[in-house]
This record gives sequence, structure tokens and C-alpha cells, in this order.
Amino acid sequence: MPGYMVKLIKKFISSIFGFLLVMMLTTTVSAESKIKSAVADLFNIESVLADRVLGNDKATITIIEYVSMTCPHCAAFHIGPFQILKKEYIENGKVRFIYRDYPLDRLALAAAMMARCAPKERYYPIVDIIFRTQENWARQADPAAALEKIGLLSGISKKTYTACVGNKEIYTGIMKIRKDGVTKFNIQSTPTIIMNNKPIKGQITAEKLRLILDSELNKSRKIER
Repeated sequence: MPGYMVKLIKKFISSIFGFLLVMMLTTTVSAESKIKSAVADLFNIESVLADRVLGNDKATITIIEYVSMTCPHCAAFHIGPFQILKKEYIENGKVRFIYRDYPLDRLALAAAMMARCAPKERYYPIVDIIFRTQENWARQADPAAALEKIGLLSGISKKTYTACVGNKEIYTGIMKIRKDGVTKFNIQSTPTIIMNNKPIKGQITAEKLRLILDSELNKSRKIER
């Protein structure tokens, strides 16, 4: 084959390759743009990462619990002492309560992300389901799929779930909450209970919680007088 024909063929192939490369890059950028647009429509990142507060904002006592959604001790606290705390102190306005994420593994991180991507009013009901069914979903052969089913039952579509757990800003935000817990309160394990910026040490039973809270509330009443 003449040399000039070889050059023409090479030039043609190079042009085709360049065209295909441009098309691939354009398609990739377009797909990424659509994904980012869909995520932006689904989530307001600032709202997703904001504290989830239960109780009276003007309560004299604020309790922060650092939790990992796969932590058995967190589940035990939620099913036990937390229910007393909620009924006797949060619902009547004595205590302001906040969950903060301290994921100990990737699965706990995915659960935390999913719960935060739900409407705020559904956050604590979803957390309740996650903890009450922890022994089931966390031990499945495919725990991520089981977690997705919890989301579906809670009104979180597959599209929302996928976009949520794949969102880098939400991931970074939750890891920052975890890091801030270490920096501010030296959090090293879960659950860790912080009351008015001071950690409650040792195992937290319902009885111990009542004693501490009642003592703190009595101090507040004396100061007010």
C-alpha cells in the first residue's frame, strides 16, 4: 500500500478516535451533571447535616449522645434507658436531646447517612427502627440491601437511598461530626452521653440517668430562685 494511503488511513482513524473520545467525555460530564443535579434536588446538604433535636430548645439540660448505628450497646441504650429519658424528661420539656453520629464502620456510616436523608420529622422514627431491628439487618449476608429495605419501609425511595449514601458532601459532613466529637469531647467509644457539655462516665442505666438528671434539675431550680 502506498505511503500516502497509510498516512490517510492513520489520520482517519485518529480523527475517529478523537471524535469518540470527545463523545465519551461529553457523555460522562453530562451524566455527572445529571447526577449532581438530581442530588441537589433531593438534598439540602446544610439541612441534612444539621442537628436533629428532640424536646424543648429552652430546656436547662441538653444531652448529646454520640452513636454508631451498628453498635449493640447503642441499641441497648436506645431500647432501654433512652425510652425512660424520652418519656420522663424530653417530652415534658425538661431535657433537650441530640443524636450525633460517630460511625464505627462503613455500614454504620451508611445507616447514619440514610437516616439524615429522610425528612427531619422521620429521623427519630427511622433511628428507632434501625436500633430495634439491628440484630436482624446488621447480620444479613447483604446488610446494605437490608438497610435499603428499611429505607423503603420508611418512605425513602431506592433513588434517594442510592443518591444519599453515594453523596460525598454528606459523607464528609458526617465524618466531620465524628471528628468534632473527638476534638471537643474526646469521644472514643459509643454510646457516649454528654450532659451540658460534660460526659457521663460509666454504664448508663435508667436509674443512674434519673439520679443524675433529677440532681441537675434541682440545682437549676435553686439557681432560678
